[in-house]
Amino acid sequence: MSIFDLGRDGEASATCSSAGCRAAAAWTIAWRNPRIHDASRVKEWAACDEHREHLRAWLESRDMPVTVAPFGTRVERVG
Repeated sequence: MSIFDLGRDGEASATCSSAGCRAAAAWTIAWRNPRIHDASRVKEWAACDEHREHLRAWLESRDMPVTVAPFGTRVERVG
């Protein structure tokens, strides 16, 4: 399942994944849980500029491999 929604104009859009945030996504945070998924499994969160670092740090503090890319970029594999 992807965080990306295509609008009427065909552009990808999403709302930030941070709890309660309604801002538009500017970043894709790609991650996986290495305890239950192999390297080919990629999960995605959307992040606004304000919450990008917080979401990335939260995942990394739990030993999740993380890649941050501009929103709309597909990440095929994470560490």
